[in-house]
Amino acid sequence: MIPMQQGFSLNPQSLLNQFGPALVSAAVKIVLFVVAFVIIYYVGKAVIIRALKAVLDTRGVDETLAGLAVSITVALIGVLAIVIAATIAGAGVVLTAFATLLGALSLAVGFAAQDLIANFVAGIFIIQDEPFTIGDWIEWDDNEGVVEEIQLRVTKLNTFDNEEVTVPNSDLADAVVTNPTGNNELRVAIDFGIEYDDDIEEARAAIIEEARNLDGTLPDPAPSAPVTSLGDSAVVLSGRLWINPNKTSYKPVATEFTETVKKRFDAEGIGMPYPYTELTGSVDVENTDGTGVTPAND
Repeated sequence: MIPMQQGFSLNPQSLLNQFGPALVSAAVKIVLFVVAFVIIYYVGKAVIIRALKAVLDTRGVDETLAGLAVSITVALIGVLAIVIAATIAGAGVVLTAFATLLGALSLAVGFAAQDLIANFVAGIFIIQDEPFTIGDWIEWDDNEGVVEEIQLRVTKLNTFDNEEVTVPNSDLADAVVTNPTGNNELRVAIDFGIEYDDDIEEARAAIIEEARNLDGTLPDPAPSAPVTSLGDSAVVLSGRLWINPNKTSYKPVATEFTETVKKRFDAEGIGMPYPYTELTGSVDVENTDGTGVTPAND
């Protein structure tokens, strides 16, 4: 028979006397913690979230950012409720361990998700600053597309070949983004080269008339066709017209403008020369057989 250790007894009354106070104290702390957490969390959530939503609605903050702000605030209220409830319940050791674990976890997540956080922050700025919105045609880093969806991490676009492109928001935030549809007027400029012997005024009149006849061309500013350069083989006129990019697409107008002017030039005999180079001078032929006589060609 194994002897019992001194001071330890299996008697129920003895066990109750030994561990009873500790169990009661732990139970009281748990109940106190739960009650304090529930009261602080739900009361704080009801008051703070209602006030936050009112402020966000008053300032006209985007719905996506407003939802994000509410979610983050709810999480912070939960953490704060845990801290205060643990303090009230007297669980200082648990609170210290929780704070240490939370700090280490935050540090690890921060290092592991640097790119994700960068895209997330960039998405917030894009949504708030609105350099472009859904439906805009944008250009960046030799790329272009129509914005289909703006998320907090990425922006989705469709190219003119109907390919879906997903771009990290940090790439758009760090790049120079051109938004041709950001204003109500957009200039369409196409260069047309004519021969040096052709009449510039005749070519200009043809370009301007074809520009006016295109669907979507705005009457003001009026179409124009100034001479922009004198090339090696052509006089270059820049055919210019203005459209509303929110109503008329740039690419179809530019394509139709080019085609109609080409047909008009052909009909009126206005030449659009190919680039060519003219060589002038003379060529000396020297006999290398030592006879001094140039062999005759057969």
